[in-house]
Amino acid sequence: MTDVKIVVPAANWCGEGPLWSAKDQALYWTDINRFLLQRYDPASGSVRHWVFDEPVCATGLTDTPGVLVLALGSRLILWNEATDERTDFATPETNLPASRLNDGRPSPFGDFWVGSMQNNVDENGQGQPVSDPHLGTLYRVRSDGGVTVQDRELGISNTLCWSPDGTIFYFGDTLQNTIFAWDYDVTSGEISNKRPFFVGFERGRPDGSAIDSEGYLWNARYDGSCIVRVAPDGSVDRVIDMPVRNLTSCTFGGPDLKILYVTSAAQPGELRAGSVFSIDVDVAGQPENVFSLKG
Repeated sequence: MTDVKIVVPAANWCGEGPLWSAKDQALYWTDINRFLLQRYDPASGSVRHWVFDEPVCATGLTDTPGVLVLALGSRLILWNEATDERTDFATPETNLPASRLNDGRPSPFGDFWVGSMQNNVDENGQGQPVSDPHLGTLYRVRSDGGVTVQDRELGISNTLCWSPDGTIFYFGDTLQNTIFAWDYDVTSGEISNKRPFFVGFERGRPDGSAIDSEGYLWNARYDGSCIVRVAPDGSVDRVIDMPVRNLTSCTFGGPDLKILYVTSAAQPGELRAGSVFSIDVDVAGQPENVFSLKG
């Protein structure tokens, strides 16, 4: 189960936002620093990419066929793959350009949740240090474009996942080395009762995550060379060693959702860094949530 394969030797600067489309049987992901959206077709092995004018940070399915929601650094857009049409949708982050959007995902309720952080990418895609651990905000974006703030004073927003029954929401702050849990109301989409869930794990820091069908959270550890599977009670179930240092996010894909796709970021001296990896796992993931544009 821990046989790690390179499926796309992408050499991404910062691969992120992996998204499995069951309809297309394809993997979408981004390269934040090179302003790219990418698509991998496992059946043919083909890879496509689309270039944007700013960081592409997160991705999500919508209920409109062929249309994805994308979190760019400055705003949310709707993107039509067939035509490459790009339509501005919402601007949750008000502290531009000091901050930018980062990780995001649709919720079980059909909203799009996205967090922000201090902007660490310049206009040429070069990385900059993050010096302020309090500039990030967590947003909930509704189908009509309305935005509400859910949490403030965050460092680097990462990990947006929901338990299989939709009653728990997980959200991480990389700088705090903490993934939090909230109670989630599936009838209203509201959260409450924030508490620490997975704190202080010694290998790297928490980046993106995915939840499997048993309710275990698979967390990519940036600067930690591993993926950690965390039980619903917050204990470590297993650790999967990876061949690169900076793992950025993961998602379940394949016809039976038993392939864990993992994105990564560049690291000097690591030839495989920036690749997309796959791991055959023994438990299925969950289908992706969908952002409801139709209300």
